Amino acid sequence: MNAPRIRLDIDATREKLGQLACGHAADALEDLLSEAVRDEISAHVFLDRLLTTELAGREERRVRVMLKNSKLPSGQTLENFDFAFQPAIERSRIDTLATGTWIRNAEVVLLQGPPGVGKSHLLAALGILAVQLGFSVQYYRFDELMAALRHDAQLPPPRIKGRKYMSSALLLIDEMGYDPLNREEASLFFRLVSYRYGRGAMMITTNKSIRDWTELLAGDEVLATAILDRLLHRAHVLNIKGRSYRLRDLEDALKA
Repeated sequence: MNAPRIRLDIDATREKLGQLACGHAADALEDLLSEAVRDEISAHVFLDRLLTTELAGREERRVRVMLKNSKLPSGQTLENFDFAFQPAIERSRIDTLATGTWIRNAEVVLLQGPPGVGKSHLLAALGILAVQLGFSVQYYRFDELMAALRHDAQLPPPRIKGRKYMSSALLLIDEMGYDPLNREEASLFFRLVSYRYGRGAMMITTNKSIRDWTELLAGDEVLATAILDRLLHRAHVLNIKGRSYRLRDLEDALKA
């Protein structure tokens, strides 16, 4: 004669999991227990599945929170980037960047080319992957970054170093080059680049070629050389030449 089944009261267990801040495991406890009983799963396999559920939930929350804090635009991924439309972009180079090794090495990626060729999309997509890999990421349009640098210009160095544009593992700077800087702004940008050199990775999109940076940086050739020397020392430079995605979409709409 089989022994009578004991009805398990899991409320106390669920409460203990909550006290241990294992909310994802607590939420999944009943379903995983039912599955373990039904499929006669061993205790250690059940425990492993419970812990895996908790870790997966924490990782999903970490990515969600870090993406929100990074200010990255959403919806732009490598999966929905049209590489076929932009054959000038070597997919192998993008795949190499997607590993994050350059971020660990505090290197620079410079994406340059005319408007509409996908520079900002690639920047956002690689930024999202960096968050998923565990790096702290901060996104700025160039005008927003300069506004922040001007606002913090008089702060003492210890407080400056705590700013996200200084402390993040990866700083993303989008749309550099549309407006030239004055001498004070160029000096503030130099301070940023100089501090992050060898300490933190950067990715910059720009419509300016390197030879035009002196004009962009207040016409100061010495300062431009100092900035470029640090940016290009260990840099991955991608020159994107091709048609504009936005113009293609407009042409398609006009044909419809």
